[in-house]
Amino acid sequence: MDDNIYKDVRYDVSQLPPCPNGTYYTIRAGDTLYSLARRYNTSVDAILGANPGLDPMNLQVGRIICIPVAPQPGQCPGGFLYQIVAGDTYFSLARRFNTTVDALIAANPGVDPNRLMIGQIICIPAPPTPGPCPGGTYQIRPGDTFYSIARRFNTTVEALMAANPGVDPNRLMVGQIICLPPGTPGPIPCPGGTIYRVQPGDSMFLISQRFGIPLNSLIAANPQIPDPSRLTVGQPICIPPRT
Repeated sequence: MDDNIYKDVRYDVSQLPPCPNGTYYTIRAGDTLYSLARRYNTSVDAILGANPGLDPMNLQVGRIICIPVAPQPGQCPGGFLYQIVAGDTYFSLARRFNTTVDALIAANPGVDPNRLMIGQIICIPAPPTPGPCPGGTYQIRPGDTFYSIARRFNTTVEALMAANPGVDPNRLMVGQIICLPPGTPGPIPCPGGTIYRVQPGDSMFLISQRFGIPLNSLIAANPQIPDPSRLTVGQPICIPPRT
């Protein structure tokens, strides 16, 4: 069964079956009442009794049913249950509820963040407590890679990976919070200008000529460089706007 066809199904909370002291559950591909009964330590008859009209031979992916078992302790500690509406993403939910994408993923281990369904019930966890991140943190933006972040913050991909042992650099998600390596200087301020990476054979004089910038203006725009006569290949420098 292709569960994509149920993505546009809208569920009104008022139309959900009453579920006092139970747990709302969104049907996924492969679910059966027998497997759900075993997972939640209940019976098929109890599930059918809590969901009048439910056809056990035709479970629709995306349909919300009542599992007549109280939520397990710690299912959503300090947080609350939320029903997905059109347009929701983990990134937008993280911003709205002052949490992080990583915290949402951890609180909903059975949910695919790239395939949220309208009407799906998820856990919005309590706002996270800042963890140790001596170099500071950075929130992933569209198009980011470890390579582009390393260039922006004048560090290396290896240092980023060491600072984020649990992060897959090939599967970064918009809104995800990562650690910057200790001692990361931060982006070079360059208002109105552009960042240039030093190439082999470059000197401040050659760069100033290439970009049509007076040498003294180029040096003044890069106070972070202690010795303008000793540039390092790959070093970021600010090319100020022409006056």
